[in-house]
Amino acid sequence: MAKDSLKVQNIVATASLGKDVSLTKLARVNTNTEYNPDTFPGLVLRIKKPKSAVLVFSSGNLVCTGTKSIAQVKEVIQQVIKQLRKINVNVTEKPKVNVQNIVASGSIDLDLNLNLLSLELENTEYEPEQFPGLVYKLDNPTATFLLFSNGKLVCTGTKNNQQLEDSMTQLNKNVRAALKRIKGNK
Repeated sequence: MAKDSLKVQNIVATASLGKDVSLTKLARVNTNTEYNPDTFPGLVLRIKKPKSAVLVFSSGNLVCTGTKSIAQVKEVIQQVIKQLRKINVNVTEKPKVNVQNIVASGSIDLDLNLNLLSLELENTEYEPEQFPGLVYKLDNPTATFLLFSNGKLVCTGTKNNQQLEDSMTQLNKNVRAALKRIKGNK
């Protein structure tokens, strides 16, 4: 399978600014925010470019979603820091970014019989009446795949590009071995 057929769709990352933030003040000076402390303790700050959303908590913790690369995550966090300067929160230390989850889509370049695969592979869930994809969980590396009969897939649960590549390699190996066993049983 070609590596470039996997495309990162979303990275969820966290960071800590090491400073308390007045969410009320931040909401007042930014029009691109949503803040309703009665229903959720964080403020949603929308960034136009790269298109993303950042949850900002009063503790200075951030959760960044919607980016497609680590470089974009860092760019977004710098934009948040700029916004915070407007309300006199000066972040002096460079925040450490921790990737929590990468979501990627791609293809395994095979037509898949999901009924037979669900019987042949371990750690699967397949209920076609509920959802047309087979859920397949890998333990090493940790990843969860949604596999579709046309070979398209979504991978979630990895934390870096190496884990993403390794999980795709393992998926390919496991699916091809399962298909071989299915052919052998006919």
